[in-house]
Amino acid sequence: MNTKPKNHIHNTNNRRNNNRRPNGEENSRSSLLASPLPQSPLFTPTPNNPERRRKRRRIRFRWIATLVRSCVGLRSEGEKKTMKGLFKSKPRTPADVVRQTRELLVYLDLNSSGRDNKREEKMAELSKNIRELKSILYGSGDSEPVAEACSQLTQEFFKDNTLRLLILCLPKLNLETRKDATQVVANLQRQQVQFRLIASDYLENNKDLLDVLILGYEDMDIALHYGAMLRECIRHQSIARYVLESEHMKKFFDYIQLPNFDIASDASATFKELLTRHKATVAEFLNKNYDWFFEEFNTRLLSSTNYMTRRQAIKLLGDMLLDRSNSGVMMRYVSSKDNLMILMNLLRESSKSIQMEAFHVFKQLFAANRNKPPEIVTILVTNKSKLLRFFSAFKPDKEDDQFEADKEQVINEISALTL
Repeated sequence: MNTKPKNHIHNTNNRRNNNRRPNGEENSRSSLLASPLPQSPLFTPTPNNPERRRKRRRIRFRWIATLVRSCVGLRSEGEKKTMKGLFKSKPRTPADVVRQTRELLVYLDLNSSGRDNKREEKMAELSKNIRELKSILYGSGDSEPVAEACSQLTQEFFKDNTLRLLILCLPKLNLETRKDATQVVANLQRQQVQFRLIASDYLENNKDLLDVLILGYEDMDIALHYGAMLRECIRHQSIARYVLESEHMKKFFDYIQLPNFDIASDASATFKELLTRHKATVAEFLNKNYDWFFEEFNTRLLSSTNYMTRRQAIKLLGDMLLDRSNSGVMMRYVSSKDNLMILMNLLRESSKSIQMEAFHVFKQLFAANRNKPPEIVTILVTNKSKLLRFFSAFKPDKEDDQFEADKEQVINEISALTL
């Protein structure tokens, strides 16, 4: 006999009723379960319509073809652009460009001969990198160079022997790349990292590179590029001192008179830079090397048969000796009657340009110099009448009030000379 109370049955029924969902919810859930799952367009059951079956096949074929091309690398141009957009490479930093350039220079140095396809590809890549280095240092178009990028590039460039490799491999590069490389090296000489010119520190420890650059004047193909690099390197005083004190200094008297006008002019520009930029260093050099230097200068440059050599030499002589830092050297030069005779001969040149340059040097060194040695005064007094007659008739090609004032001063100074 069932002994459970009736109210227990009633409670159980209540629980069942409470657990039931409303009819709307049950119908919604049933409809979701009954609805078909989303089908892939590739694998949706094909209806009996033949046209729709053919359309499905074409879609499947295009998907499979795209998949195959992506696997074997045979993408169409449009797909390639899409893939590039999806998988863009990370932009290279200035240091990355320098490192890759160094690797390419090493490859070029080890594979100097031959013209195989791989080497040509490497050369093209190297040219592109050097052009990019130039763009970072100088800016491109309207954009100015970024200081931080220049600093990173400079630090990486001098960390290893990139400069050495670039200088030694320069003859193997094409003309345009040589020009870009020359500009890169020139700019790097001026780049400061934490207020230091690290290019100067590097060259201090690699002075043999200066020998390479100087001897470049003997190779017509690279003379102008090495010459431009050399002039930028001697902006550093310690490097200029090394060149002045080296045996190479004597070679400039040969380079200045080379038959190739462009190379001779470039060598003359470097020679002038060496003898005028760093005043104290130049004064020290001229005092120590006075005898051989001015003997070479007078006999090979001032007395040269080449017009341009004589003109540039007389102008350089004035720039050197009329500088205050070289006052001691000037007095030593003025004390020589041979030097006076050379200048007097230059005053009689057929070229007005050389005459004018010689006139200005003669005026400052001899005529207007109140500290002339007695021997020089004697020569001037002996030739007084000839000098006065010459200067009275001496005129420039164009009227020049300043020249006329200078000429009058010279005439007065010579007229006042007595023994």
